[in-house]
Amino acid sequence: MTDPLNRLATRLEHSFKDPVHLELAVRHRSAGGKHNERMEFLGDGLLNFVIADELYKRRPRAPEGELSRYRASLVREDTLAELASELQLGDYLVLGSGELKSGGYRRGSTLADALEAVIGAVYLDSGFEPARDLILRLYHDRLEHLPAEAGQKDPKTRLQEWMQARQRDLPDYQVTETFGQAHAQTFVVECRVEGLPEPTQGRGTSRRRAEQAAAEAALEQLQPGSISS
Repeated sequence: MTDPLNRLATRLEHSFKDPVHLELAVRHRSAGGKHNERMEFLGDGLLNFVIADELYKRRPRAPEGELSRYRASLVREDTLAELASELQLGDYLVLGSGELKSGGYRRGSTLADALEAVIGAVYLDSGFEPARDLILRLYHDRLEHLPAEAGQKDPKTRLQEWMQARQRDLPDYQVTETFGQAHAQTFVVECRVEGLPEPTQGRGTSRRRAEQAAAEAALEQLQPGSISS
């Protein structure tokens, strides 16, 4: 396995018995030859089952409709793309020249599909339990901080929708600082928003939490009366 794929395997915390599985998982159809779409199909099924199972355990009183809304929010393309970005999965994708030039390694749909393919690759390589463990590691923070109601939108989503409704550029999030030991890091994120003179800042024990805090700070400055979910 190449050095880049070894680094990705380390990020995934999975040692591949057959490196071909991971090599195929990051190969987009634009690259020609065998590609990751079949693995994506497999990973999608695994993801939906594991998340449904975990929600069933974590929300024992929630009715079916509420559980479905929770699951939909967790497995949607935007969430998968965020998780893929946190893994820096785009850095490892194999793309055709046209897709590469058009920025395919940053495209949400491409990242989301690749992450599902990676989940499928872990399953094919080592079976259900390692694939389940990977999904629960990836989703740990989101599962630990489920909103009180599945319909409640998080600050990043509310801020994005507020900007889109006014045809403004989407917020830009940048990690400006990380400190602490690897198992207990703190992230500092700046959120630049069209219409605000200065970026807002958020801190958290994960990049996502810091981004949410920065988005919340931006929302507080953008006509608070009009942004509640």
